[in-house]
Amino acid sequence: MKIQIGIGDVHRQTVADELIKILADENVLYIKTKNAHWNVEGRDFYEKHKFFESQFRQLDEAIDSVAERIRFLGHYAPATLRSYLNLTHLTEQTREKNDSQGFITELLADHQSIIIILREHIKTFADEFHDAGTSDFITGLMKEHEKMAWFLRSHLKD
Repeated sequence: MKIQIGIGDVHRQTVADELIKILADENVLYIKTKNAHWNVEGRDFYEKHKFFESQFRQLDEAIDSVAERIRFLGHYAPATLRSYLNLTHLTEQTREKNDSQGFITELLADHQSIIIILREHIKTFADEFHDAGTSDFITGLMKEHEKMAWFLRSHLKD
């Protein structure tokens, strides 16, 4: 069935392609946050274990929202680890030490990187691709990452 939502096929495809990259980033960040939750060690273990759990739960909701946005536009959301690793701009890290400060520093850098990418898409989606809905969606997602980054940054403050 033809999708008629006021956005041309080419623009819907381009927006979906960018959202798919964002979905990959969200999934990689989710796994990295799960890793922190599972493997954090130190005197602050319990507190950070719970903190990382709250963060990965927020990311889980974001992942679902991004995938649904891709479907709203009439495209399929990829759901394989291989596709995520091929599409993400984030890197996997291997740690020798599983301290909370190391995990927090790494996760903060990833959130900030995603925030920059999302911010760059806001105007483009609205102005170039005539997709105010996705622009608004990306603005909300950016704000979620800004809040999560603030929480991470606050843990690094002495």
